[in-house]
Amino acid sequence: MNRINQLFEKKKNNVLSIYYTAGYPGLGDTVSIAEALEKSGADMLEIGFPYSDPVADGPVIQASSKLALDSGMTLDLLFKQLKELRNKVTVPVLLMGYVNPVLQYGVENFCKACAEAGVDGCIVPDLPMYEYEELYQDVFLKYDICNVFLVTPQTSEERIRKIDGLSKGFIYLLSSSATTGQNLQVSDTTSAYFSRIKAMELKNPTMIGFGISSKETFDKACQYANGGIIGTAFVKSLQSPNPAEGVSSFMEEFTGTVLSQS
Repeated sequence: MNRINQLFEKKKNNVLSIYYTAGYPGLGDTVSIAEALEKSGADMLEIGFPYSDPVADGPVIQASSKLALDSGMTLDLLFKQLKELRNKVTVPVLLMGYVNPVLQYGVENFCKACAEAGVDGCIVPDLPMYEYEELYQDVFLKYDICNVFLVTPQTSEERIRKIDGLSKGFIYLLSSSATTGQNLQVSDTTSAYFSRIKAMELKNPTMIGFGISSKETFDKACQYANGGIIGTAFVKSLQSPNPAEGVSSFMEEFTGTVLSQS
């Protein structure tokens, strides 16, 4: 069974997923940050592969992607780095990025490389659902890679049901249609959106992302979904001189776990 499915079987609530950019802040930091996150209590990791035109990302993640690209990060290099991943990390790991680099790499080559590296799923927001279903679903299933779809407040119930039928990991609920980095504001409108999704009793777990930056906003998200995804706030924390120390101090607010510096 895929590690993502195993996670949601044993933990139904308060699942904490952390996003960060591969190759940031240092080109060789990808696996060490993953290791530090698991030790600090993260339940799941989303590693972003940088792209030159990250239209859905806010300025913090855009800047981290540019720095990683300027340092030489590529999908080839990322998969080379991830070869040691499963010697150090046991939690589910997803790759997140845009469809162009995946198509250039080759969808089957990408899924095969994910499986060989121990990656459990991917989030490709600009991969059209119909293209996934018609062209790529069999490839993802062949390599047991969960493809995670995004839902926004504007997504129709019909489309959400379709996404639920195509999914096998979890469904990513965007708190808004804005770019990443906006603060989560649970207004009456947002609350109604989250409540509507919860009432649909989907077969797949749901995770809320975009705007979760504190224990308070994480707890709010967990009232409506199985957990929350933190990205921009964590990437900001990596601007400290020692990334491992940045992981420890950031995660303490959410898990109470302090990473030993010995």
